[in-house]
Amino acid sequence: MINPSTIEEIKNRIDIVEVVGDFVTLKRSGSSYKALSPFTNEKTPSFYVVPSKGIFKDFSSGKGGDAITFVMEVDGLSYVEALKYLAGKYGIEIIEEEQSDEAQEAQNKRESLFIVLNFANEYFQRVLHTSDEGKAIGLTYFKERGFTEETIKKFELGYSKELWDGLLNEATQKGYNKELLAEAGLVIDKDGKNYDRFRSRVMFPIHNVSGKTIAFGGRKLSSTDKSAKYINSPETELYHKSKVLYGMFQGKNSIRKEDNCYLVEGYTDVISMHQAGIENVVASSGTALTESQVKLIRRYSENVTVIFDGDQAGIKASMRGIDLLLEGDLNVKAVALPEGEDPDSYAKQLGASGFRDYVAEEAQDIIRFKTKVLLDDTGNDPVKKAGVIKDIVSSITKISDPVKRTVYIKECSDLLGIAESVLVAEQNKILIENRKSQKRDEPAAPSYEDMPPFPMEQDELVDQLDIGKIIEFQEKESIRVLVNYGKNKIQTREVQDQNLIEYFLNEADEIQFTNETYRKIVDIFRERLNEGEVIDGEYLLNHDDEDIRKTVIDLSADKYELSENWSEKYQIHVPRETEFLRDVTYTNVLRLKFRIVQQLIQEETAKLKHATNESEVDELLDDINELKKVSVEIAKILGNVLVG
Repeated sequence: MINPSTIEEIKNRIDIVEVVGDFVTLKRSGSSYKALSPFTNEKTPSFYVVPSKGIFKDFSSGKGGDAITFVMEVDGLSYVEALKYLAGKYGIEIIEEEQSDEAQEAQNKRESLFIVLNFANEYFQRVLHTSDEGKAIGLTYFKERGFTEETIKKFELGYSKELWDGLLNEATQKGYNKELLAEAGLVIDKDGKNYDRFRSRVMFPIHNVSGKTIAFGGRKLSSTDKSAKYINSPETELYHKSKVLYGMFQGKNSIRKEDNCYLVEGYTDVISMHQAGIENVVASSGTALTESQVKLIRRYSENVTVIFDGDQAGIKASMRGIDLLLEGDLNVKAVALPEGEDPDSYAKQLGASGFRDYVAEEAQDIIRFKTKVLLDDTGNDPVKKAGVIKDIVSSITKISDPVKRTVYIKECSDLLGIAESVLVAEQNKILIENRKSQKRDEPAAPSYEDMPPFPMEQDELVDQLDIGKIIEFQEKESIRVLVNYGKNKIQTREVQDQNLIEYFLNEADEIQFTNETYRKIVDIFRERLNEGEVIDGEYLLNHDDEDIRKTVIDLSADKYELSENWSEKYQIHVPRETEFLRDVTYTNVLRLKFRIVQQLIQEETAKLKHATNESEVDELLDDINELKKVSVEIAKILGNVLVG
């Protein structure tokens, strides 16, 4: 367990922009930063970091929190793992308190898996560099591939002995149990017998984006071995191959800096390109590209250059993943290497600058590239050509930008020798079919624009609104101002420099909030004020109640913010909310009261249908009339309140 003082030091040292920036490319937006969500495959940025409050909010997935929460969410770490990662980043020594045997035994399994995988990584490296077998076979292989000692260490390359239990024996002697080794994918348990998964292979450790070992790939060297050339760790709690790209940990900073990601096929392609000085490269490791991998690339750059081996059959087989890149809203280029070459061999042959020059000269936009590759196969066969046309147009429809689609349609019209109108018609047909198959989005939450103006005829108002939803929205708006500006001073007729929280609590004193979390938040503000402490939302970010923390984050992160230069550019003063805090607070509470009265009118009107005698009807009508008078009075006041 990490000492509380250490946790406090980590929290004090964290710069959330730096932390998030290691995983996502942030762009300044007013006083905040925004980016494409690392959690969903969105087209428009809805991920925001608010440095002044030390929080992030992802509007597309609903996730939010502080820097620790972000690391946990983006890299699938536990709380303790995230703290250790951040401590390492900021050079903070971890002080851990002693644990009982029971607590040690119950330690988070994920952390235990990381520990045993790191042990295996160090074991394979040690075998490579110190054992006779490792040096004679593994190290010789890497040297023959042209890998330098520096490169071998950079990628933590290793070797597994030609033994059934080399790693198993070493691990059990160090106290690691067989069940944990099996869960980590290092040992196979078959019919009660345990043996190493990797034997007599050079080892390529696979890292998550924060640099922790999560799996291995092993390549056989023996020509007499009948097993697969490459074997990978199985899926585990830590390793999901569809979400991982080899080399992302080593290349992410370069990808962001170059604003381009080279996508290749194998481990050695990545390693050779790094050694040639080209570090913005990742590999799909021979598997079909997935949506999660596309999203991972998009965290760091919107530009991808796919490098294909000089093998026509391989190029055509790899085309299936291209549509995913386009659907992920990436700008995609492609380049084919000369026949018989791959990135590994060609990077060594040309060197860094030569390889870069070749890629820059030969790279084409992916639609043109795909069209030419597929056309080569059609000959004079009209059926095959029709299939190619449909395939190409289908790829174009994956592009969300209609302008780009139009440009590609025109270009393909020239390449294919087909009238542009025919391609447009085919495109529209596919788009319509796609839209029909998509589920309709749920209706958006109500906004002020959705609400009718004040005042309004009561019966008409009741008919038009879902009062429950509007009340919930008004509660949210009231609490939003409280959470964000509770400590701010406001001017009233009665009190100069009054804390907004005091004003709010006085105005909302008789309101019983229907949302339980909002009610708890108001109670906390009231309790702290009674104790002489004026707080705002930041106080609640460390609250034990997860619902309270999540709600405060949701209400603290504003998706829309006026540019600081906009007013100066157009010489127009746009009043900000902080200039009218008293009126905004008063109006929000008054609107809420108005909606509550409307709900009461609705409820009393419903009771009329079930009234059993004349006196009950008269009593209900009197109540309804009184409520209508109240609502009319509130509507008049609202009509006179200035809120900017």
